[in-house]
Amino acid sequence: MLRWLLALLFLANLLMFVVAQGVFGPLPAAGGREPQHLDRQVHPELVRVRPISPDEAADQAVVGGPAPTAPVQAAPLSQ
Repeated sequence: MLRWLLALLFLANLLMFVVAQGVFGPLPAAGGREPQHLDRQVHPELVRVRPISPDEAADQAVVGGPAPTAPVQAAPLSQ
């Protein structure tokens, strides 16, 4: 039983070595196959950072603070 497990692990390692060597083609992480993505990247010199106003800050979650309560009004149901 252990002999078969070792043989299976050896074959799996051999297969991964062959894949890493590029026998079946380049890996997807090899890059250079889709240059249009580089053309569509955001230019960092065009990005502007601005402070948010107090009105915009009301929508931001406070990390470590209590969860905000929803502005929902409740009333008893009438039957």
